[in-house]
Amino acid sequence: MTDEPNTPVGGGPLSGVLVADFSRILAGPYATMLLADLGADVVKVEGPAGDDTRSWTPPVRGEVSTYYLGVNRGKRSIALDLRDEADAETARELARRADVLIENFRPGGLAKYGLDHAAVRAANPGIVYASISGFGSGAGARVPGYDLMVQAMSGLMSLTGDPDGPPYRAGISVFDVMAGNHAVIGILAALRHREATGQGQHVEVNLLSSALTGLVNHSSAYVAGGVVPYRMGNAHPSVFPYEPLPTADNDLIVTAANDGQFRKLCEVLGIPEIADDPRFARNADRTARRDELRPILVERLATRGAVEWFELLVEAGVPSGPINTIDGGFAMAERFGLEPVVEVGEGERAVPTTRHPIRFSETPVSYTLPPPELDEHGAELRKWLAGPARRAEGDQA
Repeated sequence: MTDEPNTPVGGGPLSGVLVADFSRILAGPYATMLLADLGADVVKVEGPAGDDTRSWTPPVRGEVSTYYLGVNRGKRSIALDLRDEADAETARELARRADVLIENFRPGGLAKYGLDHAAVRAANPGIVYASISGFGSGAGARVPGYDLMVQAMSGLMSLTGDPDGPPYRAGISVFDVMAGNHAVIGILAALRHREATGQGQHVEVNLLSSALTGLVNHSSAYVAGGVVPYRMGNAHPSVFPYEPLPTADNDLIVTAANDGQFRKLCEVLGIPEIADDPRFARNADRTARRDELRPILVERLATRGAVEWFELLVEAGVPSGPINTIDGGFAMAERFGLEPVVEVGEGERAVPTTRHPIRFSETPVSYTLPPPELDEHGAELRKWLAGPARRAEGDQA
């Protein structure tokens, strides 16, 4: 673990861990931002043109892409042209000193620069080397991986949209985010293994595998039951009610995932007898007869507005919620005391960002640096990497 000068001071659980970040766009940068939030010192290595998302606009804050700002806080940036031997050697030196290296080049793409796993491990046996790809390092290595492709190829798009309409992508790059989370889990597990054995290892994550495990019950329906799920709009294949239902003004998410919740729902709606109706006594019955039950619920919901029903249902312990726009989602988080926005940096460099989702009682998350400008820390990092490597006694190689 590094004793590098000028490292941001933070007390997070990963304080002292040096991460060499050779990733770009979303899955990798999201993962390394989470690691930075937890106290790791993340050095973001960018090509001369910078991370692709720097130019993904609109929207912008000032002249900077909000996409880039959303996944790059807590890092220092150095711009290196790996085709230049001097820059490549600087990159290799960073890899020699790092505890973690994360990359999302096409599999094998870093070998020509001496930055593939085998080369880095030969110089740094304790390295935790994490690779994120679209389709793995085997037969799928030749296929470039973008989230939209994986949403299509995994089957997610076949599940998204109205039954008689076209397939749709999710509104976010859901599998990039999921793969980034899986990468963090793998890195943390590998660091624990290194702590116990002194050995580094190669952690591989690919978007398609993250997608298939992320499809959870739909994947299990096929793998364990031989059932190929299909688009059902907002309906759930195994639970009813579990979807938006109309009220006097707006739609409201209404969830009754077990018999007790359904009974409470019926009581709040003023139709307690429906919970005792043998047609709807069990979840399997309600799901099979959803076309009979839905009009009964909708008739009662039409007597009040969505917000009023939300308050009544939540008070009774029935899961429900309004369908918000993003600003409404942040407002609700504020209402619940979740403090969803944190400001990183000071003065003109201050940037509002979304709070890290994990809270720790003893090692709080730290927000040390705003998203860096391209090569903002290049001079100090080059100076450090040109000097002797110093490590605290007992630290890993």
